[in-house]
This record gives sequence, C-alpha cells and structure tokens, in this order.
Amino acid sequence: MAMKAWDATPSTLESVLQRLRSEAVNRKISLILFLADKDPSTDLSWCPDCVRAEPVIYKMLEEWPEEVSLIRAYAGDRATWRNPAHPWRLDPRFKLTGVPTLLRWEGDRFIGRLEDHEAHLPHKIHALLASG
Repeated sequence: MAMKAWDATPSTLESVLQRLRSEAVNRKISLILFLADKDPSTDLSWCPDCVRAEPVIYKMLEEWPEEVSLIRAYAGDRATWRNPAHPWRLDPRFKLTGVPTLLRWEGDRFIGRLEDHEAHLPHKIHALLASG
C-alpha cells in the first residue's frame, strides 16, 4: 500500500501530530518512530539500535497492505538525548527510555509500543501493525 511520512523534532512534534490527526481519517495505521539524529559526518544515526531497526521498519511499512502514516521523531544528538530532562523522557504520553521506540496510536491514545531492544524484530513489528 502506501506509507506517508513526516519528520519532527522536540520543537515541532506537536504541530506535526495535529496535522497528522487531521489527515489520519484517511489512513488505517498511525505510528510515531522516535529516533536518534543522524551524525552529519556519516549520515547514519549515532544510535546503533536505530541503524539496525530503521531499514526493517521501513521495509515492513512499505509492504503493509493498509495505508500507514508515520512520524519520524528525531530526539537529537547523543548529548541532547542523554539529558534526563529531554522533553520526550518527561512527557507522560511517551515516557521514552530509549530510541528507537515505535508507537502506534489511534485518536488520542497509544495502543501499542515497541521499545529499542525489540523495534528491529519483524514478528514484533507485524504484531504491532496487526493490533488495530
């Protein structure tokens, strides 16, 4: 089917979420993938778990038979993410402890979550996509 993706940062996530909510009625599945920023010198994420998970997630989303909306939410460089006061660590909706984290949501509630240690596993991604 089709995947539509938006990029967000801690300062833009709320506006991207609002825009996606207005378009989500046309999409079957809405996801947020929290990631570490890419290192400009290598164009790869500084987070090895993100490097491992991203291609697996994107391949499965592109092949999924239903419409998928994806927000790629970039948490920042290593120092920014490691800060215990990072807004996504403190936000009661997300309560992030690691990246990558993949969340599935409907309306204003999250209905599924894959943490950093499982976000690269195809059977877990499949279960999250099929959970709605």
